[in-house]
Amino acid sequence: MKTRLSLKVRAGAPVTKFAGEYGDGWKLHVAAPPVDGKANDAIVRFLARLAGIAAADVRIVSGASASTKIVEFEGLDAATLQRAILESHGRPTDTGSAPARKA
Repeated sequence: MKTRLSLKVRAGAPVTKFAGEYGDGWKLHVAAPPVDGKANDAIVRFLARLAGIAAADVRIVSGASASTKIVEFEGLDAATLQRAILESHGRPTDTGSAPARKA
């Protein structure tokens, strides 16, 4: 089973993290510079660790030298990947309660 993920990448960020949704994919800020493949290597390692799979099972299949990339995951289903991204992104959960009022 293979799953693909679309990314809009900004290299040279202060920290590697997801920065929100981008169309059908995600924006990813990467701390590594876009030099000599360092950002791509950092993306692969970050996503593998996030998904709980080996880095060898993650590869950039499109956009190696572009800011828009397609990454493929071997042995990971789309629902598991999406859940891992949402958990790492720290999306606030809806508690169902009204926001607090200012006095």
